[in-house]
Amino acid sequence: MREITYSQIVEAVKRLCIDANYDLGADVVTAFHEAAGKEESPVGKEVIHQLITNAEIAAAERVPMCQDTGMAVFFVELGQECRITEGSLYDAINEGIRQGYGEGYLRASVVQDPLVRQNTGDNTPGIIHVELVAGNQCTLHMTAKGFGSENMSQLKMLKPSDGIEGAKKFIIETVKMAGPNACPPMVVGVGLGGTFEKSAYLAKKSLLRPLGQRHERPDVANLEEELMTEINRLGIGPQGMGGRTTALDVHIEVFATHIAGLPVAVNINCHASRHKTAVV
Repeated sequence: MREITYSQIVEAVKRLCIDANYDLGADVVTAFHEAAGKEESPVGKEVIHQLITNAEIAAAERVPMCQDTGMAVFFVELGQECRITEGSLYDAINEGIRQGYGEGYLRASVVQDPLVRQNTGDNTPGIIHVELVAGNQCTLHMTAKGFGSENMSQLKMLKPSDGIEGAKKFIIETVKMAGPNACPPMVVGVGLGGTFEKSAYLAKKSLLRPLGQRHERPDVANLEEELMTEINRLGIGPQGMGGRTTALDVHIEVFATHIAGLPVAVNINCHASRHKTAVV
C-alpha cells in the first residue's frame, strides 16, 4: 500500500489551479492556429489571432488568460493500492484550491449558497469527482470552468424514439442558443446515456480529452465530425462576430442507459478550454 500525503495533494492542486489559468494547453493553441488558417471571415480571423496573442501574454507574464478564472472542477482517479495520509482527499483538494487561487491572484468566483450569494473569498469549495481505479497512483484532472459557457449548457431527457436525429437536433440547438454568450470558438462536450446525472458527468468529463482526439468508437467519432461540420455552419463565428469557426471541437462520451430513456447533456466550454493533469 503506497502512501500519499495530504501536503503532496495540496501542492499538486495548487500548481494545477495556477497553471490551468496561466498556460493554455498546446492542443488548444494548435486548434487556434488551424482555425485561423481556415477562417474565411476577416473579422473572425482577427479575433482568433487576438486570442492567440492573449494566450501568449498570459503565459509570458504569468497572469490569468481570462478574468473568469472559473470554478475548480476535479476528476480524480484514485488507485486502490494507495491511501491518503495526514488528512482527507477532499480537504487536501480544497486547501490546494485555496492556496492556488490566492497565490496565483485568481478571482474568487464561488458563493457559499446559490440563494444567499455570499462569496467564500477563496474559490472553494471545488467540484470533486472521485473514481477508484487499479494501481497505486492518484491522478488529478483539473478544469477551471467559467460560467459564461457553463450557463449555456443544457440537458434533456429524450425519448428512445427521438433517436440519433433527435439528439443531434438538441445538441445543435443548444449551441445555436448559446451563440456569442459562450465566448466562441467553443468546445462542445456531449454525454449520451446513463441517467440524468450521469449524462451531465459524461459531458463535463469529455472536455478533458485533448482537442483533435476522436472517440475510440468509429461511429461515435463520425458523429463528432458530423456535429462539428453542422455547428460550424451556424455562422456564429469567433466571439460571435461571424465566420466558420464556431466550435474548435466536439467530444462525445456514451454510457449504457435504460430501455425507456435517451439522456443527452451538452456542456459547453469557451475558447479558454483550461484543463491540466498531475499524477501524484
